Amino acid sequence: MFTGIIEEVGKIKSINRISSGFTIDITADRVLQNSKVGDSIAVNGVCLTATGIDDKKFSVDVSFETLRVSNIGNLKINDSVNLERALLLSDRLSGHIVLGHIDSKTKVNNISKQGDFYLLQIANNSYINRYSVEKGSITIDGISLTIAKKTSSFLEIAIIPHTFSNTTLQYIKPGNYVNIEVDILGKYIEQFTNQKSITKDFLMENGFV
Repeated sequence: MFTGIIEEVGKIKSINRISSGFTIDITADRVLQNSKVGDSIAVNGVCLTATGIDDKKFSVDVSFETLRVSNIGNLKINDSVNLERALLLSDRLSGHIVLGHIDSKTKVNNISKQGDFYLLQIANNSYINRYSVEKGSITIDGISLTIAKKTSSFLEIAIIPHTFSNTTLQYIKPGNYVNIEVDILGKYIEQFTNQKSITKDFLMENGFV
């Protein structure tokens, strides 16, 4: 589990084909502190397992399914990636609850500077639209962000200067693909309400009346 608060930006050092996907080496610093083989590290919002660690880089194995559903398959050597270690139970939840399970990837329509801030516009699709609300949380390439505007065709997100400067948003261009994880709370609420009718008997059974 993660928070969507990026700890550092790493770089792709090498990409090697294996039978079931790729092994990727990523240079890093902060996320390697107190990390060990077997720990989870989010790479552009994708929860991956560190299979090797040294003082300047870590390795991950990426399956073909992960390559298909995320932008990890579009990465090249020297590309920058957002990195975050798994949440400790003692940590503050500064972003929102992020699982590292990518729901969709979508294209960047535009990113522009507006005063000191930046406005990111991404293409909407039926899945993203279903679980998104204005002023609600969304994870884009592992970054916990807030939806400023929603239409049937796009979402707009206002980016503060600190987030822009300390994540891969500074390198993003129109046409790039970004990973999307919608707010998990919306999924649970949908499943719960689809299975149960809110009746007086239901409320009594669950201690509400």
